[in-house]
Parts: sequence; structure tokens; C-alpha cells
Amino acid sequence: MSVDFEEMYSGRIKKVSGYLDRNNIAIAVFHDSEDFRDPNLRYLSGHPSDAVLFVTRQGKSILCPWDENLARQKAHCSEMIPFTQFKRDYVESVKSIAAKIAPSEKIIELPPSTSFIEYGQFKDALDSWRIECREDSVHEYVCQLRAQKDEYEIECTKKACLITSSMTDKIEGLLRDGELKTESDVALFIEKELRIHGCERTSFDTLAAGPSRSFGIHAFPGYTSGSWGTRGLSILDYGVCYEGYASDCTITVARGPLSKEQELILSLVQKAADSCINFYKAGTPIHDAVKCADDIFAEYGKSMPHGLGHGTGLAIHENPFISTRAKPDEVFKAGNIVTLEPGLYDPEWGGCRLENDVLITETGNIVLTNSRIIRL
Repeated sequence: MSVDFEEMYSGRIKKVSGYLDRNNIAIAVFHDSEDFRDPNLRYLSGHPSDAVLFVTRQGKSILCPWDENLARQKAHCSEMIPFTQFKRDYVESVKSIAAKIAPSEKIIELPPSTSFIEYGQFKDALDSWRIECREDSVHEYVCQLRAQKDEYEIECTKKACLITSSMTDKIEGLLRDGELKTESDVALFIEKELRIHGCERTSFDTLAAGPSRSFGIHAFPGYTSGSWGTRGLSILDYGVCYEGYASDCTITVARGPLSKEQELILSLVQKAADSCINFYKAGTPIHDAVKCADDIFAEYGKSMPHGLGHGTGLAIHENPFISTRAKPDEVFKAGNIVTLEPGLYDPEWGGCRLENDVLITETGNIVLTNSRIIRL
């Protein structure tokens, strides 16, 4: 698809500056570093990481990247000032940029991730400014913007999901041919394959758990040299990152003969996936989907120890969250890309999770991945 990136990023900045204007905030600060990754910075500028971004009430965006060369290739902003100019000092960069802009309304909003110690440093450095640092902030406003994907974001996610689905097909074939035997085999296959398809990385650390470890919601460690796909229930939870956008899927491999308890786990998870997808529609309360899964499991005295799903995008977990964390009046919206991932886990029999990525549309939904329970 043809994308005017300058227009796309300036449009996002315009929305943020509008929020600042409505709330009488002069400057919003977005900071991404090894200590705390903030996808909002990439969403607003295109720069992938390690920078400070300032957005003003007047609609200006100033980027201070650590890697100036990378930023000149990737970033879109009104002005660029290398972070090295401030000796890579976060507080000094904010102090200097604030003095450079020097608006009459001296209110600046810092990220909610700001530590108590950092906040004190900012208070000392910006003694003439009123400093805001809160949960209900411009940063949360940007997270809400990210929850409803635009055309570019949808296409990037579709590409990530297409690559993921092709790998799932290959994994099944290699497993049936006996070429994948361990957790490490499948995890390292994913690492190599995603690079072939032009992905940046896995969207999170791959979780490959053989029958002896699939009882864990998130196996620890993520994968070992232990067997995978052997008799019993094995889980593979993985995803790829394409142009920043994540896929997230989970397949379960069930190799027989299986016990009655294992068959029940499989059938209940499949039933929940098949039933709950009907609630993934614009305008439908999120709690309705959650209740559907809970009711299916409760009928057999079981419960799911995690949420039914979550949004994906520039972060692997983002709004909306398909769980009891959702507000009672929160509904699915067109443009949401969310997971549907019912799962059950038993310390004796192992676990099953079935996870697909779903795009909410104006008229229903589109399942973007092809995860399934693979029976061998």
C-alpha cells in the first residue's frame, strides 16, 4: 500500500496537540529507553527506540534521538536535536527543550512511568514549571488512540499474521515429518524463519512447552532442550513483529493416546474459542465475551486463570483488554485487533491454549491467524 508517512505522523501529532490544548498543557514528554520501552514514541514519530519526544500545544514535535543516523532514516518530526547534545541526560534534555520552547503556560506532562527519584530531579531542574505526572494523562490518551488501528496499522498486522500463519503450517509439517523434536527445535526455527520474511524480531519471547511443562500459563524458562510434540499436550505461544506491529498466536499439539481429562480440556477450549468469537463485534460489551468463556468452563468445574484476550499493535499487550479488567461499559470497536485465547491448565495432564488474532470490523470480525489444535 502507498502511505504518506509525513501526513500520517503529523495527523497523530495534531490529535495529541489538540488534547494538550484542551487540557492547558504546554508540552508532553515521551521517553523510550532500555529502562522502559514506550511504544507511544514510535507511534507518534516512526522512530523505533531510544529517544525523547516533545509534543507541544502548538502542534510541534521535537525528537531527541540517541542514534541520529537511524532517526534520519526512520523518524518524522518538526525538528530533530541529537540526544548526545545533552550528554544523553534525560533530565537535561527536558530542561533544555522546555527553555527553548518557553511558552507562557508553563505546564509540562511527564510519562506515568517516571520514578519518584526522577520526578524529584525534574522538580529541581524545572522549578518554574508545573509538572504533571499522572495515570489519566496524554500518554493514556495516545494508548487509547493506538487501540483503534488505521489502515496502515491493519496492513502491517495482517502481514505479521500472514507470516505467522505460514510458519504454523510449516511447523505442523515438520512435526509430522519428525524434524522438530524439542522445544529448542521449534523456537529456533521461528527465529530463523521470521528473518527470512523480513520481520524485525519475535514480538515476545517464544514459549514452547512440551507435555511435562505445558501446565504453565507461560512456561519458565520459555523453552528448553526438552521434548516437544510427544505424547500428551504441548503448547507453542509465539508471534512476530513486522514494521513494529505484532502477531500473537498459540497452538496446542495433542499427540495420543490421550486421557479422558486431556480430551475434556481440548474440547472445552475449542468450544470456548468457537463460541466467544461470536461476541467479537463492534458495539458488543467485552464482558459478554468473557462471561461466555467463563460459563463454558464453569459448567465442568473449571476456570481460566488468565484473560480471554488483549489488544496487539506496537506492543504485544495493549488496549483493549478482554478480561474482567475491562470497564463494565467497555465495548469492542471497529479497528481493534485483539486476541482470542481461551486456555485450561492441569499440573497432571498438561495444558491447552488456542489463540488467534482478530480484527474487529464495522460488520463483524476477521480472524487473521490460523492457529488450531493439532492432533497427532
